Amino acid sequence: MTTQREQRRLSSGEVRTRRPGVTLRRLLALPVLAVLVAGCGIRSTEVPTDFGPAPSRVRCSLSESGAAQASGGLAVQVFLLCGSSLVAVDRTVRVPDGTEDSARRVLVAQGLLDQLAEAPSAAERDAGYQTYVRGGTTVSGPRPEDPEDTLRLSTPPTELSRYALAQLVCTFSDSAAAEGDGSVILGGPGTAPVRRYDCTDEVRSQPSSHQPPSSEVPKG
Repeated sequence: MTTQREQRRLSSGEVRTRRPGVTLRRLLALPVLAVLVAGCGIRSTEVPTDFGPAPSRVRCSLSESGAAQASGGLAVQVFLLCGSSLVAVDRTVRVPDGTEDSARRVLVAQGLLDQLAEAPSAAERDAGYQTYVRGGTTVSGPRPEDPEDTLRLSTPPTELSRYALAQLVCTFSDSAAAEGDGSVILGGPGTAPVRRYDCTDEVRSQPSSHQPPSSEVPKG
C-alpha cells in the first residue's frame, strides 16, 4: 500500500518530469510566434543582408553648386521648390562695377528673377528641384511716393501663384535686393499700394499651406 508520503513523492516526481516537456513546447512555439509577429506588420530591425545595399536618398541633394558652374559675377542664392519645401541653391548674377546702390538693387533683383525663371539644370531636376516662376517678368525701382527699397514687378504680386510668390519673396528678402531683415517691399504696375512681404520658416518649409505674410506700406 502506498503511504501518503510516497504519494506526495510520486506527485512531486510527476511535476518534475513534466517541466522539461513544458519548457520544450514553449521553445518550439517561439519560431511560430516570430512568424506571426512578422505577418502582423511589425518591422524587424534593419541588418545587413545579401540582397545588396539599401537605396540612398538623393532628393534635394546636389553634388556641385550652381555658383561653381558660372565664372565671375555676384554669388547669390535663389529658392527653388524641392519636395514640399523651398531650398536655396547657388547662382550668380552680373552687376557692372561702379553701379549706384539704387540701380544695383534693381539689377540684382532682375538677375535673381531671371535665375528663378530658368529651368533647373539636369542635375537639379534629377534631385527633384523645380520652379514656378515664369519668364518675362521684369523689375523696376520705386516710384516717387514709394519707400526707397521698393521693387515693382511687371506682374502684380497678387496674380502670382502661391509657389512663385513664396520663391520670389524668400529669394529677394535674403539678398542685396532688400533690406536684409527677412522682408521685401513689392508692388505691381498698377496703383495698388505696395506691401511688405516676409519670408518665414513656415513659408520655407510649407509654401503650399503658408503664404508669405504681408502688410500694406504707407506712402513715403
